[in-house]
Amino acid sequence: MPQHTDKRTQADDGATPVPEAGIPARDRLVISLLLVSAFVVILNETIMGVALPRLMDDLQITASAGQWLTTAFMLTMAVVIPITGFLIQRFNTRPVFLAAMTLFSLGTLVSAMAPGFGMLLVGRVIQAGGTAIMMPLLMTTVMTLVPPSSRGKTMGNISIVISVAPAIGPTISGVILSVLDWRWMFWLVLPIAVGSLVLGGIRIQNVTTPRRTPIDVLSVILSAFAFGGIVYGLSQFGEGSGGSGVPSWLPLLVGLVGLACFIVRQLVLQRRDRALLDLRTFLSRTFTVSILVLAISMMALFGTIILLPIYLQDVLGLEPAAAGLMLLPGGLAMGLLGPVVGRVFDRHGPRVLVVPGSLLVASAFWGLTLVDVSTPVPLVLAAHVVLSIGLAGMFTPLFTSALGSVGPHLYSHASAVVGTIQQLAGAAGIALFVSVMTLQTGALVEAGSAEVPALAGGIRMAFLCGAVIFLFAVVAALFVRKPAAPGLPPSSSVHDGDNAAAAPLAH
Repeated sequence: MPQHTDKRTQADDGATPVPEAGIPARDRLVISLLLVSAFVVILNETIMGVALPRLMDDLQITASAGQWLTTAFMLTMAVVIPITGFLIQRFNTRPVFLAAMTLFSLGTLVSAMAPGFGMLLVGRVIQAGGTAIMMPLLMTTVMTLVPPSSRGKTMGNISIVISVAPAIGPTISGVILSVLDWRWMFWLVLPIAVGSLVLGGIRIQNVTTPRRTPIDVLSVILSAFAFGGIVYGLSQFGEGSGGSGVPSWLPLLVGLVGLACFIVRQLVLQRRDRALLDLRTFLSRTFTVSILVLAISMMALFGTIILLPIYLQDVLGLEPAAAGLMLLPGGLAMGLLGPVVGRVFDRHGPRVLVVPGSLLVASAFWGLTLVDVSTPVPLVLAAHVVLSIGLAGMFTPLFTSALGSVGPHLYSHASAVVGTIQQLAGAAGIALFVSVMTLQTGALVEAGSAEVPALAGGIRMAFLCGAVIFLFAVVAALFVRKPAAPGLPPSSSVHDGDNAAAAPLAH
């Protein structure tokens, strides 16, 4: 294969891209198209939550069956994302983008035309396949094209995609369902997805150098059992057994055993640079700490997205559209703060953002532990906005610090790790919050409490668990560091412990 001389794409030898004064127009266009496309595909991860009651009536399905429209989406994401590290290394930017958006557009069309539940579920799985490819592709491309001195600002835009899109998904679905049929949730997205596909096919150019990396089939199988089993098991804990007859702990156990085997397999393969998911990323202390805080933050985000609509509708009596709109100010706050947070990160590093952000999120959680049947709606809105501002201050520094602390040859693997952790943490957050709410509500009903006050008590307990767990994120936030300055020799980076994964390891 002919050698590629572009100074930005030296992933084959692990060289650090040369910083540039600015980002060329071609590269800005590529990043912009990826950002818009990623926002559209990530939005669909949580768009079904508010729509579930309508779907149950129209399709004549149970709640446990309807939950599969979200569970199957997350399950597919968890299975596909680990493979994206290989895809991004093996193929150029343009074909990977076209494959992702084609899958997503096809899945959206199938969902919009679905005559029943089965076909709608198939459409959601196809959508998830495209979504799983898009986010690691976006992160890897940004890390390849953007100079380290400007990454915070660009990662601020990515944080909008990752955090705001799922946060406003319930809002958008609530507004659509108030005036239109549920199929319009897909018909309105379809032209945007197809437009991104066509425009990307015309304008996106290849910005990476592919490598002839073989894929390990056994790793793919183990990753499917590992990450698929964990996500499915956690979702079963969150939903209860769902009438499936399968103990909720069994798939989780299968997933954990599969994960152990997957890790052992990757440790063997990475000695020859053939790992499906290279775990040398975790040799960077900054990467590991950032991923830990990010996982807890994602648990908080997805758990809150699930719990607040239940509280607003079933305890305070709001309509679905109103409940969805209640989440909009927080989502807008996260979106508006993303670029600002990125600029602050570029100037001052992560700690001045992550530590105050974690304290804001913790305070919001402790405030939500006080909700009951008579809590004023403005107070709930204020708590959600504070929580959203805190998360906005955390996501950009965590993404940038984590990905910037590994070498260019590990960018695709680090991006896949971030995406996988996001799905696992989201499933864990939903499972934890819903399970605690369900158990406490049942206990209060058995003790003689009325249904609505019992539900409020269950939600309070779920937020209390979230508040306690988030204290670990507050402590870990104190140890998040900005990656070592670009251009340091590998020996210096390893000595600092900040960029250890950037240096190829001898085995």
